[in-house]
Amino acid sequence: MQALVYNRYGTPDVLSMRDVPIPTPKDYEVQLKIHAASLNSWDWDKLTGKLTPGRKPSHPILGADMAGIVTAIGSKVSQFNLGDAVFGDNSGGNWGGFAQYACMPENMLVLKPSNMSFAQAAAIPQAATLAIQALNDSGSIVAGQKILINGAGGGVGTFALQMAKASGAHVTCVDKAEKLAMLQKLGADVVIDYRNQDFTANGQTYDMVLDVMANHSLSVLKNCLKPQGRYIIVGGATWLIMKCIALYPLIGRGKSKKLKLLWHRPNQTDLQRLKTLFDNGTFKPIIDTVYPLADAAEAFAKIGAGQVQGKLIISIDH
Repeated sequence: MQALVYNRYGTPDVLSMRDVPIPTPKDYEVQLKIHAASLNSWDWDKLTGKLTPGRKPSHPILGADMAGIVTAIGSKVSQFNLGDAVFGDNSGGNWGGFAQYACMPENMLVLKPSNMSFAQAAAIPQAATLAIQALNDSGSIVAGQKILINGAGGGVGTFALQMAKASGAHVTCVDKAEKLAMLQKLGADVVIDYRNQDFTANGQTYDMVLDVMANHSLSVLKNCLKPQGRYIIVGGATWLIMKCIALYPLIGRGKSKKLKLLWHRPNQTDLQRLKTLFDNGTFKPIIDTVYPLADAAEAFAKIGAGQVQGKLIISIDH
């Protein structure tokens, strides 16, 4: 099969198309004929060695979000049959979505609705799961609450914006100027170009700050929260994420203002919830560009430059 492979960290030019063996599913795995996969910031971090510097890449074929058709099943698989259209997140397994075939655990997959395209299905798993966990794990959103999303123009942000608006929240979105029109179309009440205005210095306070960028100090960010406000970090600068981990015992527990570092937790339950939200029109995946697998390096360059509005999709031909 054809796959996009890398064996050393670097820029997108270390990626290359290669012919590799088709993987065989283990007992609780299914084999997918992949039709679409999506690119996440995690793929970029793994490509560049941001997460594991000095080590050889553990997953030579990236791509955790994928959608396709079940073409083989392990001996103990009970949830799916040959020919099922499915989608899911293989970040807890062997990744491998940027290829014609991949194997992944059955408990990380759900059936794809007939009214959902493969591209839409591939866009959902990581980003939408993070969004729904961020908005709901620390208490459901209440109509009228003020929420700010820092870095709202990417995958997590566009899903979170739509979900928050569906719950009746007043949502402020922060991102680059070129993404603001798209965010307004999705329902943002206030949009801020971070290059021209610092949202931490405008005197506004929020019930929740959902931070995808993590580019401000914690002391400044806490001043943006209402007395019972929540600050939830889902990505961004490594130094601030590590600081959150170190300081959480001091400032995260037992305080009126809550700090939470959200760890990605892929699971079937949230994917099923997301299917329901898609079906009832709560959100739609915002797809920036669809690239053929052979041009996936261009997609990596785009996400690395922070130019993506919503999600990037890799289409796999057979």
